[in-house]
Amino acid sequence: MCLTAGVAIARLQVVATTADLAALVRSVGGDRVEVLTLARPTEDPHFVDPRPSYLVRLSRADALVYGGAGLEAAWLTPLIQRAANARILPAARGHVRCCEGVTLLEAPAQLDRSQGDVHPLGNPHFLTDPENARVVVHHLADTFAELDPEGAEEYRKNEKAFLLDLDRRLPGWLEQLRPHAGARLAAYHNAWPYFARRFGLRIDLFLEPKPGIPPSAAHLARVIAEMKADGVRAILVEPYQDRRVAERVAAETGARIVPVTQYPGGLKGTEGGYLELMDYLVRAMAGALSTGSGPEVRR
Repeated sequence: MCLTAGVAIARLQVVATTADLAALVRSVGGDRVEVLTLARPTEDPHFVDPRPSYLVRLSRADALVYGGAGLEAAWLTPLIQRAANARILPAARGHVRCCEGVTLLEAPAQLDRSQGDVHPLGNPHFLTDPENARVVVHHLADTFAELDPEGAEEYRKNEKAFLLDLDRRLPGWLEQLRPHAGARLAAYHNAWPYFARRFGLRIDLFLEPKPGIPPSAAHLARVIAEMKADGVRAILVEPYQDRRVAERVAAETGARIVPVTQYPGGLKGTEGGYLELMDYLVRAMAGALSTGSGPEVRR
């Protein structure tokens, strides 16, 4: 329960799969929602170990908010089935598939398991582009207004406030990275094509030989050679990835390791919410590509 204008209301019970989606739910829902996040921000969302408490919350949820492009499918689909909650089944209004309306990149022409952990609908890391957050926030406001008509005005007000804040910050983000247009970065995993497209970077060299496949010595040797040849100066590494591998590559190439995260709370300085996460990412990458250093950027 919460108080709105002195009146107690029952909050919408929302389960979000990842911390970025949970942050957007809070931005739209405000005090009218209670959110449980399933994957920790420091946890690989491809491989979440379901807990019994997840089933309890899913069975009581008014809405399930998830990416929907295959990121969580391996562990989330069985949970939905076992929760037996009609409000969050695929045909229900409380089943919120956030990739709807988003143009997904890198959809494979045909599926081939030899390519690694490739997602059939396209790359699922779409919220690294803040313009895609615009789509998701509108979707959430529509859904919450339908599930809780008395709060519709508040959800629309919160949506508008979020978008105004996004519009205020976006020019600054673009300006910070404009001097580095076309710069190439390496990453542990292919999680950054949307960020790269939005901000004019190349993030197309990966320590993983294929998505979800551990790096081999032969593959890393090829990566090191290409980094040296192309002058790649930064390696993006997320909290759940093997930093020791990145350190070996950095030692060979002189590149900086740039700690990054897709999820609010995954690193110090990203706790505030989705827009604060984007502030961090832009500063970190701009710092790594300049003569200075961004937040938590170190060799």
